[in-house]
Amino acid sequence: MTLAPRRARATGIRRKRAFAGLPLRLAIAAGALSALCTAPHVEAQTPSPLGEWQYSAGIPLEKMYETDRPDWEMRLGVGSTFEPRYDGSDRYHMLAGPSLDIRYKDLLFGSTGEGFGVNVLQGPNWRVSVAAAYDLGRRGHDDPSRLNGLGNINPAPEMKIAGEYVVSKDFPLVLRSAFTRSFGGSNGWVADLGAYMPLPGSSQHFYWFAGPSVTFADSNYMQSWFGVTPLQAAASGYRQYNASAGLKSAGFGITMVYFVNKHWFVSADGALKRLLGSAARSPIVQTKTGGVCDISINYQF
Repeated sequence: MTLAPRRARATGIRRKRAFAGLPLRLAIAAGALSALCTAPHVEAQTPSPLGEWQYSAGIPLEKMYETDRPDWEMRLGVGSTFEPRYDGSDRYHMLAGPSLDIRYKDLLFGSTGEGFGVNVLQGPNWRVSVAAAYDLGRRGHDDPSRLNGLGNINPAPEMKIAGEYVVSKDFPLVLRSAFTRSFGGSNGWVADLGAYMPLPGSSQHFYWFAGPSVTFADSNYMQSWFGVTPLQAAASGYRQYNASAGLKSAGFGITMVYFVNKHWFVSADGALKRLLGSAARSPIVQTKTGGVCDISINYQF
């Protein structure tokens, strides 16, 4: 492992312009450092207003511009998040937990948000990965007054197939897609499409990204999370409802990193998400728009 921070290793990048007012060197440094910004909350694999791209922001940018990266890279941290009690809830709660991001030779990775996996295909400005993840599901006691009678959505392992593509060095827009299959729980497929890029205002110690995302899901997933079966209707008082496959939500997120010194850094994420389609029409949904904000303190080895 190297003790040099990523912002120090990025200083050899030649200067160009990514867009007005921001040197490309800072844009790429933002990409490198934001890879450290894995969402800290303990339910990273459970539906959240965070965009799926925020769990791995900056990884492909770092790869394009840093050819002397060490074999092993590791970051450890602890953080908290403030988010809805469940997808569609208008009540929030605070969670705390560890964050972890370990990578080996641009091949193997393990992180709180991305899961544990391998890059099976890759090029200078793109990668395709397969990972194992975990969904903690939804429990009735997350909000007893609103979820009573609906039962639990059990925790379940997941398989995630993801791809990322950087448009160019001069225009560091990153496109990401992820397809996730749950084995148990909802037993459904979810597709997340997103894009992000570095923003003006970055400096030697502060970097940030922003971008939109949209989420689609199949009927199994939608019915598990937003549907109400006849038995659930009788037990809960909600009307019976069948949720159909299609567009689930759209959102916008911001990810930021501040380096205190070469080892310690603070990361923060914020996002808003709007439920759409049959998810938005579900009787269990209290609000169509939800937000999240989290912060973590991390150490880079």
